[in-house]
Amino acid sequence: MRLDTVLAAVCYLATIAVPVKSAHGRWWLFVLAAVACAPLVWRRRYPVAVAAVTGAGTVGLALAGGVTNLPYGQLVSTYTLADLAPPLWRLLGVLATAVGVAALTLASGSSPSLAGVAALPFVAAYALGTGARARRDRIAMLEELHKAAAARERERIAREMHDVLAHSVSLMVVQAEAGPVVLRTDPDKAEAAFDAIANAGRDALGQLRHTLGILRGDGGLAPQPDLDALPALVADARRAGLDASLSEHGDRRALPAELAIAAYRVVQEALTNTVKHARARQVSVLLDWRDRALRVEVRDDGRGAGAGPPGHGLIGMRERVAACGGQLSAGAVEGGFRVTAELPLP
Repeated sequence: MRLDTVLAAVCYLATIAVPVKSAHGRWWLFVLAAVACAPLVWRRRYPVAVAAVTGAGTVGLALAGGVTNLPYGQLVSTYTLADLAPPLWRLLGVLATAVGVAALTLASGSSPSLAGVAALPFVAAYALGTGARARRDRIAMLEELHKAAAARERERIAREMHDVLAHSVSLMVVQAEAGPVVLRTDPDKAEAAFDAIANAGRDALGQLRHTLGILRGDGGLAPQPDLDALPALVADARRAGLDASLSEHGDRRALPAELAIAAYRVVQEALTNTVKHARARQVSVLLDWRDRALRVEVRDDGRGAGAGPPGHGLIGMRERVAACGGQLSAGAVEGGFRVTAELPLP
């Protein structure tokens, strides 16, 4: 508001310069100049009202013969109207300005062709205001796009963290719970259980370092897992006490990184749910290479995750597969529970 107060004062002084210099200035010219300029103090808050009042003051000055070379106050209010006013009021302002300029030109006895020349400053002021509004809208749009991209990135990182921690911690919990039992009955199995806990912890740390490296922008400290890492997942499930198997049908093809990590994470989350919730004894992982799609199936003989809303793991799997253009289904089947993902091949 301080800046607009200074702007209004400058416009007022420029407007009254001609009446003062001519020595024919009458007091009402100074009042009309104040009407044409003083409202600029509130131009940002009330752009339409300020444009109307300054327009009335400018018309009064023109009729009284006290117009300067340029109607400074009215030009600033025209700029503000184009910048801040709603579309309907902008249209009405343009029409009112055009009618006013034409009427004053004709009333002064000037040639109608001069109306276009008189309108040029208003056209320039309106164009500058429109440009300022477009720039502000563009900045707002870019900010929204940035927020949306940041939200998507947070969701992606959250999925990565969930997948890494849920799988590794679940295996560690299962092995730790079994440790005291086998320690008394089979020391060799107890040692294997502790080795499994250590391996799961190291794997989790490695993948967490990679995820945090992406957040820091250094690209991570380890490569993302792919289909070649599936045997290790199945071996982890065996160490957790499951009869786990991995089979592959068809000819394997090279996959883009996003498809490979999606297939890996689907298997990882499905095995994690089997270990945590299914009370299963057997689980099988199948990779079925088809002409246009890779079908990933994880099936166990357990009861599934039970009733209730889907957890974050299932939601994350669906989001991963959908991001690759595929489809995921999960539900009870005869004799167990099945998770199936169809991933389109390039």
